Amino acid sequence: MPIGPRYRRVSALQRQFFDREAVLAAYEEALHALPSSGEPQVFNIVGIGGIGKSRLLQELRNRTGQGYRTARLDLQIPALRQQEDALAVLRTEFGAQGVKFDRFDIAYAVLWQRVHPQLRMDRTRTPFAEESDVLSKILDDAMGFPVFGTAAGLVRLTDRALSNRSRKQRIKSDPTLQDLDNLSNAELGYAVSYLLAEELREASTEQPFVLFVDAYEALVPTPLPGGKSFGADAWLRDLLGQLQGGLAVVASREPLHWAAYDEDWASVIRHVPVEGLPMTARLDLLSAAGITEGGRQRSIAEASAGVPFYLHLAIDTYLQNPARLETTITSEHIVQRFLQHVPPDEVRILELLSVARTFDFGAFRALGRAFNLPTHLLTWESLTAYSFAYPLSQGWYRLHQLMVAALQSHLSPAVKRSVHDRLRAYWDEVADRLERSPDGGGVSRSSPLREAVHHGLHAETITAEHIHEYADRGMAMGGRQVVDGIVKDLREYLAARPGADSSVREAADCLEAESLLSRGDARAVIDLAPEVDGRAGSAVSARLSLAAANARRIAGESGTAARIFQQVWEEQTGPVRLSAGFCLADIRMWQGDFAAAFDLAEAVYGMSGTDKPVLRGDVKRLLHLGHRFLLSFDAAETLLHEAEAEYRRAEDPYGLANIRTNRAELLVFTGPEAAVAEAGEALAVQRELGAQHEIGKAYTAMAMAQIRLGEFDRAASSFHGAYEALDRAGYRSGRARADMYRAFLLLRQGDRGEALATWRRAAAEFEVCDVYPSLILAIHRAVVRLGEDDPGLADAALRARNRLRPLGAPDALERRTDDVLSQFFGGTV
Repeated sequence: MPIGPRYRRVSALQRQFFDREAVLAAYEEALHALPSSGEPQVFNIVGIGGIGKSRLLQELRNRTGQGYRTARLDLQIPALRQQEDALAVLRTEFGAQGVKFDRFDIAYAVLWQRVHPQLRMDRTRTPFAEESDVLSKILDDAMGFPVFGTAAGLVRLTDRALSNRSRKQRIKSDPTLQDLDNLSNAELGYAVSYLLAEELREASTEQPFVLFVDAYEALVPTPLPGGKSFGADAWLRDLLGQLQGGLAVVASREPLHWAAYDEDWASVIRHVPVEGLPMTARLDLLSAAGITEGGRQRSIAEASAGVPFYLHLAIDTYLQNPARLETTITSEHIVQRFLQHVPPDEVRILELLSVARTFDFGAFRALGRAFNLPTHLLTWESLTAYSFAYPLSQGWYRLHQLMVAALQSHLSPAVKRSVHDRLRAYWDEVADRLERSPDGGGVSRSSPLREAVHHGLHAETITAEHIHEYADRGMAMGGRQVVDGIVKDLREYLAARPGADSSVREAADCLEAESLLSRGDARAVIDLAPEVDGRAGSAVSARLSLAAANARRIAGESGTAARIFQQVWEEQTGPVRLSAGFCLADIRMWQGDFAAAFDLAEAVYGMSGTDKPVLRGDVKRLLHLGHRFLLSFDAAETLLHEAEAEYRRAEDPYGLANIRTNRAELLVFTGPEAAVAEAGEALAVQRELGAQHEIGKAYTAMAMAQIRLGEFDRAASSFHGAYEALDRAGYRSGRARADMYRAFLLLRQGDRGEALATWRRAAAEFEVCDVYPSLILAIHRAVVRLGEDDPGLADAALRARNRLRPLGAPDALERRTDDVLSQFFGGTV
């Protein structure tokens, strides 16, 4: 790699190409085999760092010819290691060469909206809105109306947006698009990959393609023994495994051992080693660069060990000072030679910048001011003109890693900590500025937060609580991706320092647990924190406790979750305590202790300032649900209006959508005709948001209202929809509640035996989940009214009565229960 400004030196990628005949021949063979190949084909170029893989990829692409479409994915760029960003690059490159990505563009828009739920879709924000005639027409047609990033919504708009009947039908009938809204975020990412691959496969019948993937080790730097990694490359394997009709050329330092995952990869991957240049090629390269003196040429060629990177460094060192003969070439020696020909001020600031993973003009100026070095634009342009300073997006740069190691060796530990501390402060300032900016979004806005955490760790000035503050801001600014990046940095930091502060490890565990929980992987959270509880500790340990408790609640361990919430509520302060209090009130209410739940909910509401409208709305909605389950419908309606007002003030689409579901559930008891219509509206909104448990609840409300109206066939269909959604969400108690009301339908249809069996199953499930004692009592009273003697249900009712603590007298609740049961029995009793 040349050491010097780019305008004075020829880049290694531009120098004459030497040797590699064996690799070129193998590539030609793989390329010619494409028309007859029905499987994905991976051409794996393998060689150590600096061996010239990137230069070789460039040469292969140049030789591919006009009969193929080509694209390049450079994993050395951090953003492209993320599935969504990498797919965007491939879509852009192949799209510019004539490939149509109608279905991928819609799916990618859905994924984008999932990652950025706070943003509405329009032509200025939605990815590929300008490049995709499908999306652009959809968004143009929808101007003035809110557009939610769901496949159902976008496909529905296709009817008006497209005139081409075949394209329209292809989109509407695509089974993958129809299933997107039911997928988790992780599954959605793989569905997007599938659609990209499928549309590439279809395009390959007209013109085959070649995908070049550089620097695989940037994605998986340290594979585990046996070939497996922690899954960082799962999306890439998934993508390449679907690319029939084309060739994937992957450059990596170690062979791809993907057969460890699936032995079929062994027949798909062709490993092609890239060895050091032979002596003749080394001498030819040096001769072409002007180094012709025999002894000097031979010494450099031997010292390089055939690695082109060192040869190019040696060439540039020689060109700067040809008078002195060097017999050994090492990275440190070449850096020292470079430093001799750079102004002292630039040397010093390069040493400081080597501490930064990435830097921009602002970081350069911040360090220059802190250490009294030049900060003017001329110095910046001189520094960034050197070829070892890699330009990134957004005006950022990074130094080549070999240069970084050598430059940092000149700094004392104290100076490095000071530089890290100043860089943390700088990235804090950048994050604050971007956070206030109404423009932009995503990772570009939140990346400075990740850099601030990295430098805070190495400066040894950041606490676990601070790490979580950064992560929370990152979630608000850019979504889960930046938090996962922070977790990755924490894990790497801890791996390099086994004796690091345990609070940092706890912070990493907590953030990872919250990330897993957001994806619904409760089992993984429990595995990560198998013994965590809510005993006194830091706010970070309390947050880990809350994540663990929520995982256990999802898994049906309500008692364990309630105990942990109780401990956090009693022993913590601040936002963590409020979150624990709300969760505890929620559990207590469903466990039947309405009195304690209401008192706790009111206390949480009183401690929540007006700056927390979402939490205040959640509390009001919880109180509404409590009154509804106590069958006090007037009070429930009042609280529902108050909750809605809070959500509107917060402009929270999720809270407002849940209000619609709750209103439908309330109208079941007070106005069944209106309940059916409201449930239909709730279903439309919840489908847009992809909330399966709320979809199941809305279907249940619709079915209950249809029973009251005597529309039994429609009720049966609604229950079917409810079961599908509730099972998909894994919502056990919600499914049991639907069962309870479906028993009334069975009874009205004349199937008394199945109705009784369904009631027994529902009551048993309520007990297993430790919820709804009031509904167990209602089931028992229904069976008694039928004249049935069921000892099992009687025992369950006794246990439920002992646990139930309603507001007011139990007799009053029993009378209200009898009135409601009469609504559903109709004339059967």
